[in-house]
Amino acid sequence: MKEHIVIVGGGIVGCMTAMALVDQGKRVTIVERNQIASQTSGESSWAGGGIAFPLLPWMYSEAVNHLTGYGAKSYRQICERLERETSLPTDFINSGFLLLPPYDQTAAINWCESHHQKYELLDDIDPLLSSIGQTQESLWLPEVCQVRPPYFMRALRQWLVQNEVTLLERTELVPLSEVKPLTAWKTLDGREVKADKFVVTSGAWSFQLLKAVAEKLNIKPMRGQILLYQPAQNLKQIVYKDGFYMIPRADGQLLVGSTLEDVGFDASVTESVKNELISRAEAIMPALKGRPIVKHWSGLRPGTPENLPTISVHPCIRNLYLNTGHFRYGLTMAPASARLISELIAGKAPFIDVKPFALAID
Repeated sequence: MKEHIVIVGGGIVGCMTAMALVDQGKRVTIVERNQIASQTSGESSWAGGGIAFPLLPWMYSEAVNHLTGYGAKSYRQICERLERETSLPTDFINSGFLLLPPYDQTAAINWCESHHQKYELLDDIDPLLSSIGQTQESLWLPEVCQVRPPYFMRALRQWLVQNEVTLLERTELVPLSEVKPLTAWKTLDGREVKADKFVVTSGAWSFQLLKAVAEKLNIKPMRGQILLYQPAQNLKQIVYKDGFYMIPRADGQLLVGSTLEDVGFDASVTESVKNELISRAEAIMPALKGRPIVKHWSGLRPGTPENLPTISVHPCIRNLYLNTGHFRYGLTMAPASARLISELIAGKAPFIDVKPFALAID
């Protein structure tokens, strides 16, 4: 009989963990508080930008870079597989990434050269972009890719259905209350979800589920607000400047954002942030002045110190695993963290050092 794994959380990390476990021959159930791949308020998996790259990787630890680097290199193959096996689009695009000044050019070049990342320094930039006050060269990374999260999640959900993963949607679990072997997890409506092993991939909501059994789990929601334009003429590449990104989509739309707001589980959008995002977008791309906003939304990221996720077995509940807390890079890290947790579940030697991602207990 196949080993049965229950995954708690149906975002991109949970769904990619399910995919990895199916490929291992496991029987998998996903328990999701909302609906997988739906545009539910607060869910970060569909709400994010979809850049398969960690923006400024020289600012992160090598542990983070191991996860993001593996993920960045994996997305072409993953998207080709999903599109081939589901006939659904993912909007995978090798659009490249243009970093505008100011930035630490020495650190950026050193990182690119030590991590074999192709780059160029450019004096001339896209004519749609403002060069006012620019005294430093821009950094062009031609290999950076993107996917469109809502499309990717729909294809991923369809793949899971086709591969007989059980989806328990609109099902919320009771927070764990004590450290003991876990044979079943109760739902709010009184049912029990039984399995051999459990994996928590609940993002910003993970600490709410686990605080009684993992009080050192340092995860909190961080809101990000994003705007969508339909410009008359669009960028050809992702653009990033001073913590602000602009992502051109295949259909001509342009996504701009995003904020980092410590406001708890409030997933609402605000007029003040909208105006701030408009101002920043117009300063970088003057042609956006006067263009209407197609959509304004937010998502709640699972904020963690130094963007370091927890990917480990619980030190006391030996059939409980955590794969959560990926902060800004859930999409980018998901392929690596899914592989890593599936190897831990199978008792295989992990492909990278797991110590940086261990759950702290004291």
